[in-house]
Amino acid sequence: MGKRYFCDYCDRSFQDNLHNRKKHLNGVQHLRAKRLWYDLFRDAAAILQEEQTKKPCRKFLQTGQCDFGSNCRFSHMTEQDLEKLSAQVQGEQRSKELRQEGADVPPNAIEDWLEKRAKRLSVAQSNSALPEKPAPFQYPPGWPPVQDLPPSLQAPPPGGWPVPPSLQWG
Repeated sequence: MGKRYFCDYCDRSFQDNLHNRKKHLNGVQHLRAKRLWYDLFRDAAAILQEEQTKKPCRKFLQTGQCDFGSNCRFSHMTEQDLEKLSAQVQGEQRSKELRQEGADVPPNAIEDWLEKRAKRLSVAQSNSALPEKPAPFQYPPGWPPVQDLPPSLQAPPPGGWPVPPSLQWG
Protein backbone atom coordinates (compact mmCIF):
# COMPACT_ATOMS: atom_id res chain seq x y z
CA MET A 1 0.00 0.00 0.00
CA GLY A 2 2.95 2.37 0.56
CA LYS A 3 3.63 5.11 3.04
CA ARG A 4 0.91 7.44 4.19
CA TYR A 5 1.27 11.07 5.24
CA PHE A 6 -0.82 12.28 8.17
CA CYS A 7 -1.51 16.02 8.44
CA ASP A 8 -1.96 17.09 12.06
CA TYR A 9 -3.60 20.37 11.07
CA CYS A 10 -6.28 18.79 8.87
CA ASP A 11 -6.53 15.50 10.81
CA ARG A 12 -6.42 13.41 7.64
CA SER A 13 -4.01 11.15 5.84
CA PHE A 14 -3.23 10.39 2.22
CA GLN A 15 -0.70 8.44 0.15
CA ASP A 16 2.70 10.07 0.59
CA ASN A 17 4.34 11.14 -2.63
CA LEU A 18 5.67 14.47 -3.83
CA HIS A 19 2.62 15.37 -5.91
CA ASN A 20 0.02 14.56 -3.22
CA ARG A 21 1.95 16.24 -0.44
CA LYS A 22 2.58 19.40 -2.46
CA LYS A 23 -1.07 19.53 -3.53
CA HIS A 24 -2.24 19.13 0.07
CA LEU A 25 0.17 21.62 1.65
CA ASN A 26 -0.81 24.32 -0.87
CA GLY A 27 -4.53 23.58 -0.62
CA VAL A 28 -7.02 26.04 0.83
CA GLN A 29 -8.35 23.59 3.40
CA HIS A 30 -4.86 22.91 4.80
CA LEU A 31 -3.91 26.58 4.87
CA ARG A 32 -7.13 27.44 6.76
CA ALA A 33 -6.61 24.67 9.28
CA LYS A 34 -2.98 25.69 9.81
CA ARG A 35 -3.97 29.33 10.30
CA LEU A 36 -6.65 28.38 12.84
CA TRP A 37 -4.11 26.30 14.75
CA TYR A 38 -1.58 29.11 14.99
CA ASP A 39 -4.29 31.64 15.88
CA LEU A 40 -4.87 29.69 19.09
CA PHE A 41 -1.41 30.77 20.29
CA ARG A 42 -1.46 34.39 19.19
CA ASP A 43 -0.88 37.18 21.65
CA ALA A 44 -4.06 38.83 22.96
CA ALA A 45 -2.66 42.29 22.16
CA ALA A 46 -2.14 41.35 18.50
CA ILE A 47 -5.67 39.93 18.28
CA LEU A 48 -7.14 43.07 19.87
CA GLN A 49 -5.21 45.35 17.53
CA GLU A 50 -6.33 43.37 14.47
CA GLU A 51 -9.98 43.23 15.57
CA GLN A 52 -10.11 46.96 16.32
CA THR A 53 -8.98 47.81 12.78
CA LYS A 54 -11.75 45.70 11.21
CA LYS A 55 -15.32 46.86 10.66
CA PRO A 56 -18.06 44.71 12.24
CA CYS A 57 -19.51 41.97 10.05
CA ARG A 58 -23.11 42.93 9.30
CA LYS A 59 -24.25 39.40 8.47
CA PHE A 60 -22.68 37.97 11.66
CA LEU A 61 -24.31 40.65 13.83
CA GLN A 62 -27.73 40.07 12.27
CA THR A 63 -27.82 36.28 12.09
CA GLY A 64 -24.99 35.11 14.35
CA GLN A 65 -23.41 33.26 11.40
CA CYS A 66 -21.14 34.20 8.54
CA ASP A 67 -20.51 32.21 5.38
CA PHE A 68 -16.81 33.14 5.44
CA GLY A 69 -16.18 32.06 9.04
CA SER A 70 -12.60 32.71 10.17
CA ASN A 71 -11.68 33.95 6.69
CA CYS A 72 -14.09 36.88 6.90
CA ARG A 73 -12.35 40.22 6.51
CA PHE A 74 -14.78 41.81 8.97
CA SER A 75 -14.80 41.45 12.76
CA HIS A 76 -17.06 38.88 14.42
CA MET A 77 -16.46 40.25 17.92
CA THR A 78 -19.16 42.09 19.84
CA GLU A 79 -18.48 45.15 22.01
CA GLN A 80 -18.46 42.94 25.12
CA ASP A 81 -15.90 40.60 23.53
CA LEU A 82 -13.65 43.53 22.68
CA GLU A 83 -13.96 44.91 26.23
CA LYS A 84 -13.04 41.52 27.72
CA LEU A 85 -10.09 41.23 25.37
CA SER A 86 -8.84 44.73 26.19
CA ALA A 87 -9.15 43.97 29.94
CA GLN A 88 -7.14 40.79 29.40
CA VAL A 89 -4.45 42.72 27.52
CA GLN A 90 -4.25 45.33 30.29
CA GLY A 91 -3.97 42.59 32.92
CA GLU A 92 -1.17 40.91 31.00
CA GLN A 93 0.66 44.23 30.67
CA ARG A 94 0.33 44.91 34.41
CA SER A 95 1.62 41.46 35.34
CA LYS A 96 4.53 41.86 32.91
CA GLU A 97 5.43 45.23 34.45
CA LEU A 98 5.25 43.75 37.96
CA ARG A 99 7.55 40.90 36.94
CA GLN A 100 10.04 43.37 35.49
CA GLU A 101 9.96 45.47 38.67
CA GLY A 102 10.37 42.32 40.75
CA ALA A 103 13.69 41.57 39.03
CA ASP A 104 15.47 43.65 41.67
CA VAL A 105 14.72 41.18 44.47
CA PRO A 106 16.99 41.57 47.51
CA PRO A 107 19.24 38.54 48.06
CA ASN A 108 17.64 37.45 51.38
CA ALA A 109 14.06 37.75 50.16
CA ILE A 110 13.81 34.09 49.15
CA GLU A 111 15.06 32.84 52.52
CA ASP A 112 12.61 35.15 54.33
CA TRP A 113 9.76 33.88 52.18
CA LEU A 114 10.72 30.24 52.86
CA GLU A 115 10.80 30.88 56.63
CA LYS A 116 7.36 32.52 56.57
CA ARG A 117 6.02 29.64 54.50
CA ALA A 118 7.41 27.06 56.93
CA LYS A 119 5.80 28.91 59.85
CA ARG A 120 2.43 29.04 58.08
CA LEU A 121 2.59 25.32 57.28
CA SER A 122 3.49 24.39 60.86
CA VAL A 123 0.62 26.53 62.21
CA ALA A 124 -1.78 24.96 59.73
CA GLN A 125 -0.66 21.45 60.71
CA SER A 126 -0.95 22.17 64.43
CA ASN A 127 -4.46 23.60 63.94
CA SER A 128 -5.66 20.42 62.30
CA ALA A 129 -5.86 18.02 65.23
CA LEU A 130 -7.28 15.15 63.22
CA PRO A 131 -5.04 13.60 60.61
CA GLU A 132 -6.54 13.73 57.16
CA LYS A 133 -7.57 10.37 55.80
CA PRO A 134 -8.32 9.79 52.15
CA ALA A 135 -11.93 10.02 51.13
CA PRO A 136 -13.58 6.68 50.37
CA PHE A 137 -13.95 5.82 46.72
CA GLN A 138 -17.28 6.81 45.21
CA TYR A 139 -18.56 6.16 41.74
CA PRO A 140 -19.62 9.19 39.71
CA PRO A 141 -23.34 9.98 39.71
CA GLY A 142 -25.29 8.12 37.07
CA TRP A 143 -23.15 4.98 37.13
CA PRO A 144 -25.02 1.66 37.34
CA PRO A 145 -25.13 -0.22 40.66
CA VAL A 146 -21.85 -1.92 41.62
CA GLN A 147 -23.32 -5.37 41.02
CA ASP A 148 -23.92 -4.53 37.35
CA LEU A 149 -20.35 -3.31 36.69
CA PRO A 150 -17.75 -5.57 35.14
CA PRO A 151 -14.97 -6.63 37.54
CA SER A 152 -12.47 -4.27 35.91
CA LEU A 153 -14.57 -1.25 36.96
CA GLN A 154 -15.43 -2.39 40.49
CA ALA A 155 -13.65 -0.76 43.43
CA PRO A 156 -11.12 -2.93 45.25
CA PRO A 157 -12.24 -4.56 48.50
CA PRO A 158 -11.14 -2.81 51.76
CA GLY A 159 -8.02 -4.98 52.20
CA GLY A 160 -7.05 -4.82 48.54
CA TRP A 161 -7.31 -7.44 45.85
CA PRO A 162 -6.33 -10.98 46.93
CA VAL A 163 -3.14 -12.24 45.29
CA PRO A 164 -3.48 -15.71 43.76
CA PRO A 165 -1.02 -18.29 45.18
CA SER A 166 0.58 -18.75 41.75
CA LEU A 167 1.72 -15.10 41.78
CA GLN A 168 2.96 -14.97 45.41
CA TRP A 169 6.67 -14.89 46.14
CA GLY A 170 8.40 -17.89 47.51
